[in-house]
Amino acid sequence: MAGNRYSVHERKEAEVSMWQELLVGFELVQLRLSSIFYGLGVPHGHGEAVILIPGFLGTDSYLGELFSWLRTIGYRSYFSGIGWNAECPNLLIRRRLNDTVRRAYTATGCRVHLVGHSLGGIIARSVAAQRPDQVASVTTLGSPFRGPVAHSNVLRASDAIRNRILREHAGRVLPGCYTEECTCEFVASLKAEFPDSVAQTAVYTKSDGIVDWRFCITGDSQIDREVAGTHIGLVFNPVVYRVLADRLALFANRHARSA
Repeated sequence: MAGNRYSVHERKEAEVSMWQELLVGFELVQLRLSSIFYGLGVPHGHGEAVILIPGFLGTDSYLGELFSWLRTIGYRSYFSGIGWNAECPNLLIRRRLNDTVRRAYTATGCRVHLVGHSLGGIIARSVAAQRPDQVASVTTLGSPFRGPVAHSNVLRASDAIRNRILREHAGRVLPGCYTEECTCEFVASLKAEFPDSVAQTAVYTKSDGIVDWRFCITGDSQIDREVAGTHIGLVFNPVVYRVLADRLALFANRHARSA
């Protein structure tokens, strides 16, 4: 399926309204008031490992609500350990995230689940393509894995980060670093067929104020899940939490039957 690959599109601005992202506070309040946040009415896990990967310019810290909730419903959650997501993704994977995947896989003895927000979801898909023997599923939250179409402010910030990477890692990264034209393992794995052995979920919102939601889906109704809300708030959205609980339980059961 074409939607399972990273497509090389000319980078362009998304026609989105970033002001909508100011509503993220309401989503956090809604989450805290929801019974789902306290583990009620959703299927629980049995100690499976779930690794959370932050989005562009984010750190593990803003995923704290999701991290704690996953433990509440029976999963062994892990922060990515990548630090600030404003670095060459290939280096973040090789130097940090791969270690977290290995640690979680060794600790549980089972393939791990990856949940990535925005750019974190694209990184998760790359890791899954590189290590399908250690990854059971990937869930992307507002991740434009079909091409770099985002708000102009995001594109400008991306340019600034790319210039810093090229300056600080001169001679150690490829000239196309932080673009879809790069030939590193990170980008190459995204352009390859997504492994059939790794389950997928792509969560998106049509009111996304950061990226074009049409680039966050595979086109397969069995994989794509639409929710209402903001881009940033996908990590606080109680409907997303329900989707995660249902899908992780489904993947765990599917893996148990095939073992």
